[in-house]
Amino acid sequence: MDGIKKILGFVWILVALVVAYFGITVMGIPKLASGKQEDLVFGIIILFVLVPIVSGGMAIFGYYSIIGEYSDDKQ
Repeated sequence: MDGIKKILGFVWILVALVVAYFGITVMGIPKLASGKQEDLVFGIIILFVLVPIVSGGMAIFGYYSIIGEYSDDKQ
């Protein structure tokens, strides 16, 4: 079971990278460059608030899974 947790840790880190890429290139930067005020506010919120929180949380979860923080020995 611990091996599966470590493999899924890598998966979580890869998902975090995909979410960060998608959030920056599809949701963040195009909204900042559109020129509309409502898009600008939405782009700032996406780029500077949501993307770091979501992708950072997923990456930290994956990192802890890789180093064995969720293993059965720790409990």
